[in-house]
Amino acid sequence: MSGPVVTKNDILEASKGMLQKQLFVVFTNPTNGLGPVMENIEEHLKFQVSLEQRGIMLGAGPFWADDEHTWNGEGMVIIRADSLDHAKEIAATDPMHSSGARSFSVRPWLLNEGRITVTVDFSTGQHHVK
Repeated sequence: MSGPVVTKNDILEASKGMLQKQLFVVFTNPTNGLGPVMENIEEHLKFQVSLEQRGIMLGAGPFWADDEHTWNGEGMVIIRADSLDHAKEIAATDPMHSSGARSFSVRPWLLNEGRITVTVDFSTGQHHVK
C-alpha cells in the first residue's frame, strides 16, 4: 500500500518562512576495512580543510560505532553545491573516494530548523560554539 506522493514543492510550501537552505549530505563508508582508510586519512583531512576554506563544506565528521568508543570508518559531510550532480562531483574528488578506500552516496537535504550560538571575545580572541 502506498500513500500520496509528496513533492519538493509541497515541503517548501509547508516550511515557508523557515531557512530552506538546500544542502547535500555525503555518506561515506569503507570498502575494504580500515587499512585503506587509514592510509588515506592525511590526504582526506587536507581535502576536507580545503572544502572548508573554500566555503563548500558546512560540517563533517566521523560516525562512532554504537559503543561510542570505536570507529568503523564511516563518516558524513554536509556540502554546498549547485545540484546533486555537482555534489557528487565534489565527493568523488575526495582522496578517500578516488582511491577506492571508501564508497559514498549523496542525498539532497533541506536545512529548515536548528540553532547555533557563536560567542567571540574580542579582548582575548577566544571563541565558543554551542
